[in-house]
Amino acid sequence: MGEVRKLQKKLRQIENLELKFSLTPEERFKISRKAELRSRLAEVQLQLSGPQQTPGIVGDGKEEKMKRQVEDAPETLPSQTPPASKVRKEEEVSNAEAMPEAAARQEDGGGGAETGMRWERTESPSESDERLRQEDAEFTSLRSSWEKAKFRLRLLEGHNDIVTCVAAVDNLVISGSRDTTVKVWHVPTATEHKNLGGHTGGVTCLSAPPPEYCKRLSRALSLSDKERFILSGSSDCYVKIWALSIGQCVKSIYTFNAVTALCFVPEEDGCIITGSDGGKVQAWSWHTFENCQSVNAHQEAVTSVQSQGPLVFTGSAEGGVSVWENRCWDRDPLRLLHHWSGRVTGCGGGLGGRLILSPRGDRVFLAHGQAWIKILNWRTGTMSRLTNHSSITGVTDCAHQTGGLLIGSCYDLVNGESSLNLFSLPQCQYLASLTWSDAPRILCFASWTTGSGDHRWVTGGRNLIVWEQLPGSGKQRGDVTVKRDSRLESCLLESEGDSDDDEDSDDCVDDDSDEGRHSQCDGAADGTAGSWLRCVLQ
Repeated sequence: MGEVRKLQKKLRQIENLELKFSLTPEERFKISRKAELRSRLAEVQLQLSGPQQTPGIVGDGKEEKMKRQVEDAPETLPSQTPPASKVRKEEEVSNAEAMPEAAARQEDGGGGAETGMRWERTESPSESDERLRQEDAEFTSLRSSWEKAKFRLRLLEGHNDIVTCVAAVDNLVISGSRDTTVKVWHVPTATEHKNLGGHTGGVTCLSAPPPEYCKRLSRALSLSDKERFILSGSSDCYVKIWALSIGQCVKSIYTFNAVTALCFVPEEDGCIITGSDGGKVQAWSWHTFENCQSVNAHQEAVTSVQSQGPLVFTGSAEGGVSVWENRCWDRDPLRLLHHWSGRVTGCGGGLGGRLILSPRGDRVFLAHGQAWIKILNWRTGTMSRLTNHSSITGVTDCAHQTGGLLIGSCYDLVNGESSLNLFSLPQCQYLASLTWSDAPRILCFASWTTGSGDHRWVTGGRNLIVWEQLPGSGKQRGDVTVKRDSRLESCLLESEGDSDDDEDSDDCVDDDSDEGRHSQCDGAADGTAGSWLRCVLQ
């Protein structure tokens, strides 16, 4: 097993090296050995006798327990993380004066001003059993419908480098790439509609304001009320606002920092929230485009910014998650409600230091470059996790919610296999997987539904692909059908203390002779752990 772990470790490092902007001769030599190492790993694994136990998989025989506990797992399952008060004392958190008030709100009401009072009636045993039977029937029906699902894929060709972010607006797909361009694609014809060039650095993030906020800007610019806009952030320190129909940049905002994440928050007058490679979170007025607030919120790069009503969630390369209340003020609109460090989330030091967030109610789904989707109850700091891959060599690059689905993208660093895993919400029960031969690694995801209710998705990475769900009949060669991974079917939502198998920490240092001196922890390879776009893009 020692040689297997060593080979797996080298392959992880090589996968990350391939995505860097520039390579040294020594790094190029390491990459040239990938096929040789994979072949050797296959030989060693064939020599091993008996099946290997897969970490992170919970055995069969616990389905009923799962049904009763999984929905409220983050609130009820035991946590191995230190108390929030102890964590806060040990951390250096900006705007620390907000923390006692947030803690008091949590202790007094368990909620906050944004949720109000919640009164719950205790269910009788018969009511509970009936509810469980109904949920079980609904899940069985949903799983049955997904087992028959088919998707047709269309490749959108035009970018010269990795696609880092995608968005969907009406019948248009918008993609941003490390090649510095933003492209607009017409979905029905799968053709390039506009090429928006203007950034001088790689495009890292996109966000689409809702139609009502687009109308306000359209009137101010004397454009059509039907004009739609897209926001793009780049490592060149600019946020640009593009008018999609005319293909022009109508506003540029210089942020003084490389922009690594952004989100439009549709509350009252609206605002833009950006995150930088240095950990700074900034708020910008949608009315004046002036800076409203700048907070040194995280120690490393902000890799994800998401909104949910008046709440804003930020995640960083060191694994920290912050929750903010947007008070829609002209100055300092963001007030810190909670901050949970990488020590609590267990996401620090992941491959590439890239943390992607997807909030839902009191829970935030975290994709952090490991074989699990982690789930944080952001009010209490309780952690649980959902197995997204049957091997520790699998990494979760992004988690996305659409309708009643949670979709996790997974890539196996050792054999190069890629898949999308589908889970039902809110129970987080495994439904099915989508994959095909030579499927590319999926780094970003966007979704929408057609008028008939069918799913349409767009995924980015080394390839930009539109997924169109097909009706019940009519399959062509190359269409993707749903598969079920029996190794994931028995997986339960588990608290962080339920399994002895945790994140493998041997990614950071390769102690194998000549390579050990040069292989450093991913994300710190160039001494710029925060600059995930420049160093490691997964």
